[in-house]
Amino acid sequence: MAVAELGPVVLDCPDPHALARFYAGVLGGTVEDRSDDQDEWVDLNLPGGRTLAFQGSPGHVPPKWPGDDGAQQFHLDLEVKDLDAAEKTVLELGARPLDAEDRTRTFRVYADPAGHPFCLCAC
Repeated sequence: MAVAELGPVVLDCPDPHALARFYAGVLGGTVEDRSDDQDEWVDLNLPGGRTLAFQGSPGHVPPKWPGDDGAQQFHLDLEVKDLDAAEKTVLELGARPLDAEDRTRTFRVYADPAGHPFCLCAC
């Protein structure tokens, strides 16, 4: 028996509004500012009812990828139908490639504008 249900996945970042707009460009959805006096917080309400959230963290240090000297912490796998078209879009939105040279693989790795790694997967 489960004792909890998974809530939103939350990404710490220096600018929650900017990162929410980036992921809205990638995933669709509606950006909702939920900031209060204590925290800067933005939700991205995705089609299908899921939420990806962004919390302000002025001292945010992006994970290092790849490398044994820094943990990746976690990453998002984003499923796409067309890797080339998806790559073009995420690069236009501000992503940068981390490991996207091998065009024979079914995935490519990028960093979002705050430095979080994510994969585009045509798996």
